[in-house]
Amino acid sequence: MNRAEKSSKPAQNRVISEWLMRHFSRIVDRAQTTLLCLAFALAATGCANLQAPQRDHLVSTDIPLADCAAWFAALDAAVAQDGVNDIAARPMPGFPYLRIDRFLAEMKAEAKQDLQLRRGWIDEMRARDADGRRVEIANLSDDQIAALGTSQRNAVETRTQDCAERLMKADLDAETAIDELYRRAFVADDYSLVKRAIGLYELTRLPFYAGVSGWHEDATETFSKASRGDLPKERMQRYLPPQVPVFSRQQVSEILTHAAEQPFGLAQLSQAQRQRLFATYAPVLEVETQANFDRIGRLYWSSDASPQVDISQPVVYHRLGYTRVGGRTLLQLVYLAWFPARPIDGSFDILSGHLDGIVWRVTLAADGEPLLFDSIHPCGCYHMFFPTPRLEPLPSPQPWTEWAFIPTSLPSVTESQRLVIEVESRSHYLSNVSATATPGNGTTYQFADYNDLRSLPLPQGGSRSVFGPDGLIAGSERGERYLFWPMGIKSPGAMRQAGSQPTAFVGRRHFDDADLVDKRFHLRDE
Repeated sequence: MNRAEKSSKPAQNRVISEWLMRHFSRIVDRAQTTLLCLAFALAATGCANLQAPQRDHLVSTDIPLADCAAWFAALDAAVAQDGVNDIAARPMPGFPYLRIDRFLAEMKAEAKQDLQLRRGWIDEMRARDADGRRVEIANLSDDQIAALGTSQRNAVETRTQDCAERLMKADLDAETAIDELYRRAFVADDYSLVKRAIGLYELTRLPFYAGVSGWHEDATETFSKASRGDLPKERMQRYLPPQVPVFSRQQVSEILTHAAEQPFGLAQLSQAQRQRLFATYAPVLEVETQANFDRIGRLYWSSDASPQVDISQPVVYHRLGYTRVGGRTLLQLVYLAWFPARPIDGSFDILSGHLDGIVWRVTLAADGEPLLFDSIHPCGCYHMFFPTPRLEPLPSPQPWTEWAFIPTSLPSVTESQRLVIEVESRSHYLSNVSATATPGNGTTYQFADYNDLRSLPLPQGGSRSVFGPDGLIAGSERGERYLFWPMGIKSPGAMRQAGSQPTAFVGRRHFDDADLVDKRFHLRDE
């Protein structure tokens, strides 16, 4: 696509939406539906670019079915024009009512062998799309809502859900559609083969790996000093979890046992259960604090083009995740604290920039005991693993690749203990992790749902995600992107949405890979 074509695409999308609304009520027979498809094609985003079965539905003699296929095409055009696409889960080409993430992609093989599991698998993808559509519709401009033929967002959402059910029913009755569904049920990784080829990856990865190894050595030494008490602690600000009732290990075990009985082992939790579960394993943060850039807070939209951090409200965001270990689904609790910035350090600092953060993840065994802890920054950088004695690390299958950096192992964490995460000033690198039964005094942080970040209020009204259609936070770019691009990652160092966080420069690894733990550790008691 040339530059002129790219610049005309928003106008073309507007043509699609306006044309649909002018003619929607007149689509009463196959000939008019065919004209609709032709209009899409002439607008350069039509039938040739749509895939079966949606493309076939557009020219169906079943008029309500054709209407629904057209509705999704119009809705997608409106979302693309406003740039409010949400990629918490990825759209399925040809199936506009389904979205998939890496966990569900991993479950495809099981779903193919069991009809009951297949329906549960499709239902989960349906739920992912309903969630994504909800976010996108909430973030659409009033003009786009009006272009869809209504002034009511809930009417758009209702129409979308009704059409999703109609299309899904038609597709589930067609084996050819099911075959296409299996073929497309994957999530492309976040590495560019083209960039790696142009950047001579097979050669340039060697100096990059040397640089990563140097950071591993420095971090290991820092953790070693901390364990000996040789690491100076100055101006430490302690953040304590909210005072929310917690679960006992037995109660957590019962929750996980019930989850294991569900399709794919996914936990069905009420909002109150979620809050108590996150409170049960929430970490204590100790941050070396020199200035406001070291204080955690809540993200919000101001008049700036990039979200800001309100440090007057210490907040830790949380979300659930899942991984597969030994053929079993394990629940993961993910915590995220935002900092306003990583400040510049010296005249040639390619790592500094707007926004920074710490992501902390707890992987639970079936009995409720923490099995593994790991951490990244929201850019996907600085991935560290902290296994407990129940896990045995496995060697890398090939040399010169980032596999599983373990700066230190942790003892089993008892029910009465909390982990304390120590964070350096400015860089916000982890410097130590330890367990304590007496976290002491500090500032209490509050919980917030990670999904809130996908639709934050704008000061002039309306809402918008902090993440762009590519999953990146605009304005959080780092200078390292000009040097690190041969590793194939788009804008390395920029803050990213969960589900789009590559965590290795050398090799391929994502924070949400469903087999991330299973490939790198052996569960000793299984």
